[in-house]
Amino acid sequence: MRRLGELEAEIMDRLWAWQRPTTVREIVDDINDHRPVAYTTVMTVASILYNKGWLLRAKEGRAWVYSPVRSREEYTAALMEDALSTSEDRSAALTHFVEQMGPEEVSALRKALRAAGRRTQS
Repeated sequence: MRRLGELEAEIMDRLWAWQRPTTVREIVDDINDHRPVAYTTVMTVASILYNKGWLLRAKEGRAWVYSPVRSREEYTAALMEDALSTSEDRSAALTHFVEQMGPEEVSALRKALRAAGRRTQS
């Protein structure tokens, strides 16, 4: 999986944060608070994200509303899996990754591993 482009990430960030179906106009207005972007540019990129399977869209009146197919966490996990798959020694790569974690992240990882273990035992 490739990382999202800059504008793709900006659009997805808003949709993930807002957690509701959103129009292109709402996204454009919010981005324009920080930098200028054309409505047609955002509309094109939202359409591309829809065609790539990242967004759902539905007609609401005359406008399309968009919502993410996957959560930010699912996207992050897929990126991590993709990065890990580039290593010839996944175990060593994981070890280096864990060694860079802080105590809170290690605790969260332990909790996730326990939960995954319970799911595989069921």
